[in-house]
Amino acid sequence: MNKKYIPIILLIAFGLTCRLIPHAPNFAPIGAIAIFGALYLPKKYALVLPLVAMFISDIFIGFYSWQIMLSVYLSFALAGALALLARKNKTFFSVLSVTSVSSVLFFLITNYSVWAFGTMYMHNLAGLMQSYYMALPFFRNSLAGDLFYVGVLVGGYEAITMSFRARLHKIAPGKRLINLLDLFLDY
Repeated sequence: MNKKYIPIILLIAFGLTCRLIPHAPNFAPIGAIAIFGALYLPKKYALVLPLVAMFISDIFIGFYSWQIMLSVYLSFALAGALALLARKNKTFFSVLSVTSVSSVLFFLITNYSVWAFGTMYMHNLAGLMQSYYMALPFFRNSLAGDLFYVGVLVGGYEAITMSFRARLHKIAPGKRLINLLDLFLDY
């Protein structure tokens, strides 16, 4: 197997596994994988990565209303697109902002879709507001999950990369400092 696919396969496997094991509703790493992929992986994989993880896990979990599924997939692609904007100016604040905004957009888009295409709520303003109100516990879990998994993926990657760079600099001062993913990926 080509080594450049290892991080991608690991992230898909991570997303799939976390969606299949018991967890709090909406406390899953797919949004974080979208953000991480957009921040660190080649752009051609960034938007597709979370969608592949979602699709494979949906095969096992089950498919549902295509309109609502489309809103979920679109929300994750949007999270990746936002992270692509933050890619060149990666700071703690920019990653935190992208994560928070992505969670809010996921909440707004997917619950609008549940209201618009579902039968649980009346199709008027009161029904839309009820849809958002009833989804607040899911939003809390989604935001907490995104913050947690982005912290684990991005924070872990940055910590490992800094440690790797420091060791490399001690061993070979003046050598080009590389990213950890450079060991796997050809840009």
